[in-house]
Amino acid sequence: MHKFSLDRAVGRGAAVTSVAPTGPQRVLALCADDFGLAPAISAGIARLARGQRLTEVSCITNSPHWTEDSALLRDLPASVNVGLHLNLTDGRPLSPQLARHWPQLPGLERLILQAHLRALPNSALRAELHAQIAAFIDTFGAVPKFIDGHQHVHHLPGVREIVLNLAEHVQPMAAVRSTGRVLGPGFGLKRWLIERTGGRTLERQLTRRVLSHNPALLGAYDFVDPDYRALMQRWLVELPPQGGLLFCHPGDPAGAGSRDPIDPIAAARVRELAYLGSPEFTADLTAANVRLGTVWQLAGRQVGSSAKSP
Repeated sequence: MHKFSLDRAVGRGAAVTSVAPTGPQRVLALCADDFGLAPAISAGIARLARGQRLTEVSCITNSPHWTEDSALLRDLPASVNVGLHLNLTDGRPLSPQLARHWPQLPGLERLILQAHLRALPNSALRAELHAQIAAFIDTFGAVPKFIDGHQHVHHLPGVREIVLNLAEHVQPMAAVRSTGRVLGPGFGLKRWLIERTGGRTLERQLTRRVLSHNPALLGAYDFVDPDYRALMQRWLVELPPQGGLLFCHPGDPAGAGSRDPIDPIAAARVRELAYLGSPEFTADLTAANVRLGTVWQLAGRQVGSSAKSP
């Protein structure tokens, strides 16, 4: 098993080529999801963030690992935003109100069905979201810069209204990940499902409420394709002139005897970590004339700070 390094090529071992960029430079926000879900995942994400290979880190706070893993987020570069990854499908609720309904959080399919049947326990969900954001603030010592959802649950009917109301009341106001315009080559059904299960309605609400959000979303794939570099190169081609946010799921491999839970996308996490920490990623950004930075927009105006190119 190869080890992650920011100083040497890893992964498939492709040669780094220099390509002269053309056209205006575009901005990509790169967000690593699932920090706090397991120690190996958090460790890999933290190293990428410290190496300025990420602009956003999204945290799961109902995980039993969150409090300990959060120490890895101390003294991150100023260019890295840290936010809340609302989790309603993995593990157990934090709030007693939701635990009375769901001692174990439901799977995604059940949650989507209940959301669209308007059968969610909305009052308990509000208590849960407040509990998860309180756990973020109590442990991290600051409010989240943005809110999104594990498996995009934040855009579901019933959930999104709670998220939007909370985002308006967090001070300073939190940005919200828009899932209404999912770009990228292939995986059309997955992208369509993200948009149509609530993403497009969320995007309209974000615009109407004048809440900061990303102009486009990239990164959807099946976690099976072994060539993550090829996927990234195609996402960079699809990146619109106004920029976009790409979500990713890097992580260290869990070692023997690890207390990490079983992870169905463990192999994909290792591939993503290897590529994002490699010189090939830097070369691909340069070739596409793309830099890492913020893309949160408020009424078409970019807000926040930019990251340095890796």
